[in-house]
Amino acid sequence: MKIISIIPARGGSKGIPKKNIKKLGDKPLIAHTIQHSLNSKLIDRTIVSTEDIEIMEIARDYKAEIIERPNELAGDTVSSELVIEHAINVIKKEGFNFDIVVLLQCTSPLRRKNDIDDALKLLLENNYDSVFSVVKNRNFIWKKNNDNITPFFDYKNRPRRQDRDLEYAENGSIFIFKTKTFEKEKNRICGKRGIYIMPYESSLEIDTPFDFWLCEQWLKSYHAPILGR
Repeated sequence: MKIISIIPARGGSKGIPKKNIKKLGDKPLIAHTIQHSLNSKLIDRTIVSTEDIEIMEIARDYKAEIIERPNELAGDTVSSELVIEHAINVIKKEGFNFDIVVLLQCTSPLRRKNDIDDALKLLLENNYDSVFSVVKNRNFIWKKNNDNITPFFDYKNRPRRQDRDLEYAENGSIFIFKTKTFEKEKNRICGKRGIYIMPYESSLEIDTPFDFWLCEQWLKSYHAPILGR
């Protein structure tokens, strides 16, 4: 059984310019995720998909393979599924056959040391077609439709937060799926699904300058070997 990781990293970023190569701690943001993948005992190939020359150079410096992504797949409205499909097709044309894909997003740099392999084992041991990482959620969620505000809970009989039914929110850190099932359904969450639960402190996604700052503070205060270094 062969397993690859795909790390999508485009050059354009509106919220944080050149986000994927911006220094986080002692290395560029993308380098954290590359090292998480390379440190996995189960992943056979670590591949960065990008159209950006600077990202390519950094990815090579950190020992990742490169798939050059066409510009039409590098816009901010392009779905991850199209990027995954392109990468799968390129790798298959090389003649390399693989059974499982691990999608790792650069914006989730706080994975713990064993998160990727533990999520892979969850998929393999339960014969799931896909597994994705989540964080527990007991927030009170409302939906706004024009001037109409609708709750997703019984606000007239508001329970204590700890008494609410537990929900799970995607944290964007790890998506794992069988290649054949993805090709059939064209979605990274496919077939028989499982969830891999991560703690809140490992689930930060970097989308804004504040997120980046918060992540920096956490890395400064946290014991680095516990993370996926």
